[in-house]
Amino acid sequence: MIIKSLPVGPIMANCYILGCDKTLEAAVIDPGDDADQILAILTESGLKLKYILNTHGHFDHVGGNRGMKAAAADARLMIHRLDAPMLDQLATSASMFGLRAENSPPPDAMLEDGQRLVFGEIELTVIHTPGHSPGGVAFLADGHVFVGDTLFQGSIGRTDLPGGDYDTLIDSIRTRLFPLGDEIQVHPGHMGPTTIGQEKRTNPFAGIK
Repeated sequence: MIIKSLPVGPIMANCYILGCDKTLEAAVIDPGDDADQILAILTESGLKLKYILNTHGHFDHVGGNRGMKAAAADARLMIHRLDAPMLDQLATSASMFGLRAENSPPPDAMLEDGQRLVFGEIELTVIHTPGHSPGGVAFLADGHVFVGDTLFQGSIGRTDLPGGDYDTLIDSIRTRLFPLGDEIQVHPGHMGPTTIGQEKRTNPFAGIK
């Protein structure tokens, strides 16, 4: 599996490009901004975009949806139904932070817990992880999990934004992510990667409900 990451936008959210090294079909997770840069990497790598996937609906993770769809109309834009209403409110939510964002096109389909998305020889499993937002999800594939803003190295996602809930977030981490196994590589929405095992041992929030 090809994995490329780049921080995008003024808040430096991590965007991930996943590709099948045999078929070159690809998915982009959280194109928060800088769609031109993401598209350039896809082109340079010879990857054909099949999915545009949002871990949640906050503007710094979905702000590049419009640019991605404009360039790759056949790619399916997907988000969980509970966060889908955020997509046409991005300009307003970004302005609250003194920033700009374009509203997203509507999703082509909704993500559901347990759903499997296939591109090439890669299969992503959708894991609903509410708490940072009601419709937050993670994507699991081949020893890697892409968790959005649910879990960070030594920290967790904020829960003071509309729809956030601390107890729900902790429950998602402990019951949806930690059981995946200590060796699973965690790719968060901000900052660097970690592992499930490391966060079990060292994350100060891990034992709090």
